[in-house]
Amino acid sequence: MTPTDILKHEHAVLMLILDAAEREVRLIRTSGKVRADRLGQMIDFFRMFVDRCHHGKEEKHLFRFMRKRDAARTNGPVTILLKEHEEGRTLVKAMTRALAKALKGDGRAAAALAQDLTAYIELLRNHTDKEDDVLYPMADEILTRGDQEALLKAFEKVEAKEIGEGVHEKYHQLAHELAEH
Repeated sequence: MTPTDILKHEHAVLMLILDAAEREVRLIRTSGKVRADRLGQMIDFFRMFVDRCHHGKEEKHLFRFMRKRDAARTNGPVTILLKEHEEGRTLVKAMTRALAKALKGDGRAAAALAQDLTAYIELLRNHTDKEDDVLYPMADEILTRGDQEALLKAFEKVEAKEIGEGVHEKYHQLAHELAEH
């Protein structure tokens, strides 16, 4: 398995959560009901799995290797993707604030939560398409076998040391649970 295969698999896990998040948006918009536990789990997934783990692997490792191999070709796409990572972080913070207010009965906060969640879903769907269709094929083309092996080791360290032993698997399980309900 290559580093980009790992990242694509993480995208597939993310899609499960985004599908579940779309159901939550529909529920909020049709009934005004905010299921705090589910939404809290989703926000935690976005913060930990998507940002710290997945984006961490890209920002700290993949993007650096790519720029080292072919900065002229990769700077543009990487710069765009980094900007989108920041947009995602901003939306997750907004969702966190809106969820807290919605739990106190603020109907406008529930509507804002649905709006922010929708924006996040759209951002991440488009973002993953760019990575899967453009960036990862480029990475596979320009990275050496040694780069690929170093990335695999770096990814393992991110999961074990920065995220925590077993946490990556916990979020995979959560994604499947939320997708089923």
